Amino acid sequence: MPAILKISGVSKTYKTGRQALQNIDLEIDKGEIFGLLGPNGAGKTTLISIVCGIVTATTGTVTVAGHDIVKDYRAARAMIGLVPQELTTDAFVTVAQTLAFSRGLFGKKPDSAVIEKVLRDLSLWDRRDSKIITLSGGMKRRVLIAKALAHEPEVLFLDEPTAGVDVELRKDMWQTVRRLRQSGVTVILTTHYIEEAQDMADRIGVISKGEIILVEEKAELMRKLGQKRLSLMLQGRLERVPEILAPFNLELSADGSELTYVYDTQRERTGITSLLTALRDAGIGFRDLNTSERSLEDIFVSLVSDKT
Repeated sequence: MPAILKISGVSKTYKTGRQALQNIDLEIDKGEIFGLLGPNGAGKTTLISIVCGIVTATTGTVTVAGHDIVKDYRAARAMIGLVPQELTTDAFVTVAQTLAFSRGLFGKKPDSAVIEKVLRDLSLWDRRDSKIITLSGGMKRRVLIAKALAHEPEVLFLDEPTAGVDVELRKDMWQTVRRLRQSGVTVILTTHYIEEAQDMADRIGVISKGEIILVEEKAELMRKLGQKRLSLMLQGRLERVPEILAPFNLELSADGSELTYVYDTQRERTGITSLLTALRDAGIGFRDLNTSERSLEDIFVSLVSDKT
């Protein structure tokens, strides 16, 4: 699919001299869910703020469906919905009123059918006449998402959207996100819940210290960087790993009942056959074994550690 969002050579240096972003190049395709991962202070929110016109880039350009966010601000901004981290809503208006107001800000005509659909999709219809101040934190988070969708954007930014949200509500939100993707909306997600990115995203981008250090299809990233763990449940307990097994860098469990071997799936030889032979020669038997893949969280931590 064609790219709907193009970020070219974007940097941001504040007056204090702190450089928040360094030469960011990124293209995001129409209709995809893109997961942007990075530790606190990596530059995620700064990048989103630049795209949404909240912060001005020091250098570089950003276009949304061909509209430059500086030269053609109104058209570009009207295509973007933003769900910020902070709970920022007028406490003394109703849920329906805040959506109608948000829609009007982008020059969209009143449309009760659109407002109703958004509220129903986010399980807010029954609270449409409730004032924001009366809602729980989770409900207020839903309202933020509803506000971002009120003007029917084509690109939706979700900046830590499920922070402080219960599991049930989180599932409802992701069902809504999947429906949006099916309707052609592009979703850019930042999250601390890495399992969400692993479950939801089509592609993953990792940002660290203001630089994009990797952009990859999620499945390909897992294939390239993933490692597998072979766990061997021993017939007896070991006090230590025998010297003959030292080349395999095995990890012995605290109770001495399990050995773990980590291997790279991309190598021509995994070393498993040699390991099993060495175990036999050492007189070590095992009663069961299983393998597990490295998680996206493991990969993320290693990438950021390498950058550091």
